[in-house]
Amino acid sequence: HGAMARRHFATAALAAFLGFGTQPAAYAAADREAGHFALCHGAGRLTCVVDGDTFWYRGDKIRIADINAPEVSHPSCAHEAALGVRATGRLLALLNQGTFSLEAGNRDRDRYGRLLRTVTRGGASVGETLVREGLAEEWKGYRGDWCRA
Repeated sequence: HGAMARRHFATAALAAFLGFGTQPAAYAAADREAGHFALCHGAGRLTCVVDGDTFWYRGDKIRIADINAPEVSHPSCAHEAALGVRATGRLLALLNQGTFSLEAGNRDRDRYGRLLRTVTRGGASVGETLVREGLAEEWKGYRGDWCRA
């Protein structure tokens, strides 16, 4: 997973250089965001999960910048719909596991006005966890095809 692996290596190398080692506990003190997330429904969305790569946090709609997850609102096939439900549930669980950080990248917002952020916990990308588990793909600038045979 090219860019993610390089970014993770660079983060670990910087932490080692600064004397933190590569222990997740070294990053944990920096993780200050937390919320009680539920699945989004209705109009009043403050802190909830929309799908596997989009959530609301304290009234801001956030698109996870380093991944693309299957669609749940307009899936292209039954496989994408089922995988999208699994990715949504997993993101919900990951966000509710404890504190995390929201890291801004090169762009602040996407074309839909959502904040673009990489979600990390202990210095590791939450999105990368979804990719590793087969519930998302690394963002490559466009939506992938979840319906390929």
